[in-house]
Amino acid sequence: MEKCQIQIPVEEIPDKWYNILPDLPEKLPAPKDPEGQESRIERLPRILLKTALKQEFSDERWIKIPEELRTLLARAGRPRPLFRAVGLENFLKTPAKLYYKSEFYSPTGSHKVNTALAQAFFAREEGFKRLTTETGAGQWGSALAYAASLMGLKCTVYWVRAAYNIKPDRLTLMKLLGAEVFASPSNKTKSGRELFEKDPNHPGSLGIAISEAIEDTLNSENTIYCLGSVLNHVLLHQTVIGLETKKQFESIGEYPDMMVGCLGGGSNFGGFILPFIKDRVDKKTDTRFIASQSESAPNLVKGEYKYDFADHAEFTPMLKMYTLGHKNPLLPPIMAEGLRYHGASPIMSLLRNHGIIEARAFPSDEKTIFDAAKIFTQTEGFIPAPESAYAIRIAIDEALECKKTGEKKIIAFNISGHGFLDLDGYKRVLGI
Repeated sequence: MEKCQIQIPVEEIPDKWYNILPDLPEKLPAPKDPEGQESRIERLPRILLKTALKQEFSDERWIKIPEELRTLLARAGRPRPLFRAVGLENFLKTPAKLYYKSEFYSPTGSHKVNTALAQAFFAREEGFKRLTTETGAGQWGSALAYAASLMGLKCTVYWVRAAYNIKPDRLTLMKLLGAEVFASPSNKTKSGRELFEKDPNHPGSLGIAISEAIEDTLNSENTIYCLGSVLNHVLLHQTVIGLETKKQFESIGEYPDMMVGCLGGGSNFGGFILPFIKDRVDKKTDTRFIASQSESAPNLVKGEYKYDFADHAEFTPMLKMYTLGHKNPLLPPIMAEGLRYHGASPIMSLLRNHGIIEARAFPSDEKTIFDAAKIFTQTEGFIPAPESAYAIRIAIDEALECKKTGEKKIIAFNISGHGFLDLDGYKRVLGI
């Protein structure tokens, strides 16, 4: 039988996260406060977990994963298979080998569970009773609601209105998991009301939803804010993806020539590639790393590398990142709502600035993206999330280029989530 599924035993779930900070080509620029204003940095301990802040600025290359948390990761289906995309290869008639990581095999259908479990676990350990957060496509809100339910915690989610309005089944899932969910901008917070009262149908943005969740945290007791992307500790938790993938490639004696993932803030792409980045920095490999984005929010493609706030209302410190501007009103809603964010992770931005990461953006009508998703569904049998379809688009394009050149490249891409709760998006874009 052809080896199309590469697995590792459950006992080999990583016992340490990989922290890339000591291995970056230059020291990561530190967060900073805006001049002449109240310090946002001093306020961070009131917003973020102590454990998260410690991990955020750690210079330790390897950070131990608590055994109870490893068990939770196992309960959530880790390790996840690496699949050889045999059906897609045959359809494309490409000499390239295509492999995809199956992060859709999780209780809520995406990679977000990896950091949700970690943050909820540490929140319980630190004595908090409620978690607040934002969500774009809804995958992160679902994941944190799931993790909070396992930890016996309450969870409040501020969901970007554009996605809230078109994903009733995702809303049902969050509520089933015990979360309270508000369309953002909402009338529940001052930062939300200022926008909601001007326009009750405001489509919202991740930056606005982050502001609402942080404001809620600052005005509440026994409550802590959890973020699903961008920050260092989030990418750290997601490295379980790449660590597993590296072991899986080692087990078959292969190494990717190219790694592809979608990128909004950077969590799934970062988690997938960071364990491989050190080999590239050390000049042991020349693997290409390609981020796939939407022209709705092409932060790595058209953004400026500078300090900017991570949220609309400026509750956060300023981060050095590729940004389109934290109050940019020109980020039109898309089906892949998880990619509609103004800024990229500081880590991913630094790697982009050094030319280690490449980035491409696709038209915001998303037709070429959903066409790729349709091909993948019909050849591999899994329905990808709209965000994941961006990775598939580049994988297909690169495989077709190999068909022209005859190169036998190994292309790895991350399917960060499934599309079972995104079928309305497929109907809208493809007209089926």
